[in-house]
This record gives sequence, C-alpha cells and structure tokens, in this order.
Amino acid sequence: FCLMAIPGKVSAFHLPPLPTVGEIIKLFRLKAQKQLSQNFLLDLRLTDKIVKQAGALKNAHVCEVGPGPGGITRSILSAGVEQLLLIEKDARFIPGLQMLSEAAPGKVRIVHGDILTYKMEKAFPDHLKRNWEDEPPDIHIIGNLPFSVSTPLIIKWLENLSKRDGPFTYGRTQMTLTFQKEVAERLTANPGSKQRSRLSIMSQHLCAVENCFVIPGQAFVPKPEVDVAVVHFTPLVQPKIQQPFELVEKVVQSVFQFRRKYCFRGIQTLFPENGRLKRTEELMMTANVDPTLRPFQLTMSHFRNLCNTYRKMCDEDPSLFVYNYREQLRQKKKLKNLLKSTRHPKQTEEENEL
Repeated sequence: FCLMAIPGKVSAFHLPPLPTVGEIIKLFRLKAQKQLSQNFLLDLRLTDKIVKQAGALKNAHVCEVGPGPGGITRSILSAGVEQLLLIEKDARFIPGLQMLSEAAPGKVRIVHGDILTYKMEKAFPDHLKRNWEDEPPDIHIIGNLPFSVSTPLIIKWLENLSKRDGPFTYGRTQMTLTFQKEVAERLTANPGSKQRSRLSIMSQHLCAVENCFVIPGQAFVPKPEVDVAVVHFTPLVQPKIQQPFELVEKVVQSVFQFRRKYCFRGIQTLFPENGRLKRTEELMMTANVDPTLRPFQLTMSHFRNLCNTYRKMCDEDPSLFVYNYREQLRQKKKLKNLLKSTRHPKQTEEENEL
C-alpha cells in the first residue's frame, strides 16, 4: 500500500507493501508495557495528522523519539523526508523498525538508546545549521512520548534551548510531541487559568507553544485512562525572560511551591530564614508584584521582573543563589529524626504520656 502525508496530494515517497502496524505487533509479539507507560497508535490517519502538524517535511531531517512499532514512522517517511533518525530505548521494537528501514533504503538510521542521555549535538549534518535569528532549520523532532518521560524530557530540551545546545545547536529546531491532555493544558495555560504552572512559564518564555488537537484515549492500544494532546513548539528568537535557565527555574519553582496560597508564600522560599521577610518584601516591591496574587495569576511580565530583581540580589550576595529551601527542610528533618533516635527511652515514654 502507499501512505500519504496529506490525503489528496501525491506523496514524494512511496513505501513498498508492508505488514500493517497491527501485524508487526503480532509478528514480533510486541506488548505495551504498563511500567514504561507505552501506548501504541495504530490509526494511520491520526499518525498522518500528527506529522502534518510538524509542517512541510519534504527533504527535511527528522528525529523521531520512541517510534515503538512504527506507526508515526511510516507517516514521516511518506512525507518525503531526506533522513529519519529513530531513537528507541526498547530493544523489542528494533526488528520491526529495521523492516521499515529496509523498505526505505538510505533514509533511516536507528539508534538503540535513551533519548534522555543521547547526544543530539551530532545527530544531524553540520550544513543544516542556521543562525539563531534565521528561520528554523530543516530539522524536526517528532514523538509520541511515554507519559513517564514526557515532562522530564521537555524540561531537559527547554534547558538545551535556553543554552542553544543539544538539538538546538542547529538553530531554532521545532518539536511536535504528544503529552497527556492535562500536561498539554499546563504547557499552554494563560495567566488566571487553574492549569497555569511551572511548565507554562518555562515553555512559554522560550517558545511559541500550540496545543494542536486532542486524540481520544480509545485510539491507543492499550487504551490509557486519559486523552492525549499533540503540542507544537517553535523556539523564540528572544526569550521573554533573559536570565540563565537555572535562575528562571528556581524562581518559578519557588513561586509555584505553594500554588494555592498567595505568591508571597512561595517567593519567601528563595531566601534563608535570617532576613527572609525583609528580602521577600524588597524583591516584590522592586519587581512590582502584588503579594496577594495567587501563583497562577502572575503574568510573564511579573516573572520577568521577579527574575531580573532576584538576579541583582544574587549578584550583590552570591550565597543567595546556592540557598536551597527544600534541602534545608531535609536537613532539619534529618536532624530531628537523629535527635529522636538518641533520646532516652524513658524520656520518650514520658513525652508520649504528656
């Protein structure tokens, strides 16, 4: 059969007759593993639709993350790509992917490895590199991500993007990825939305993020308990917060640490106990942020002001940035448990009676 990237248009590349994705699953006795949060997408109309969201892929270089049995892989090849890099952690899927590779000679490269540790700096030819200010390079990342890896992976890639390394060594590489519907809503949430979170700020200050469409859970095998959304990321030429990734992440994490309380409560955790109140007031006043706003009500401008002011405070007192509120809590708890274990048994009995 012939697969087409866009129904109604003649595809530049025709795959020879192949077993269906369902037949590949039976042939190699593939079973989705729940502990790896694997879900197969067998409907080729949906895989075509996902690939279409990536834009024009004719003669492009594509990296597909976690291709599994190869449903999206077929749609990518049918879009007429120049080269397709497949990164698959689960060895069970490699034989089926090799069958696809043989059907598209010279187009497919398979890497058996973990995307979280794979060095993307050398994934594509150097001639594809573009200046950051130019149009995005002819490179795309596409993936139906397992739920367990999607959030840590997008945070890792956002950090790469901020530092312009990894897949962004080549320029403003675009990404089209699947997430749980709820995570996709967080990625694209606006100020005031209850879904507004750390992910909203970290992604939107670096990218134009588009929630493309939702795939119902029943389209997957096995059916997940949630629906899935396709999200497209286009890196911005200028980030909305021009501070190092680690600093932005620290401020944003602190703000959302107590998401149901006033933002003042979370911002306090940026500072050691000694002088905490005074420094928090100074930060919020200089940044012009109302301390009674909830974290989800803060705009990108609020976060920009907070990050810029916090940076100045850290420049004046370098010990501020290394202060870690959660680590301090852990140390306190450790000390408390240690003291508890070294108490005299009689003393503990008397305390319990009291």
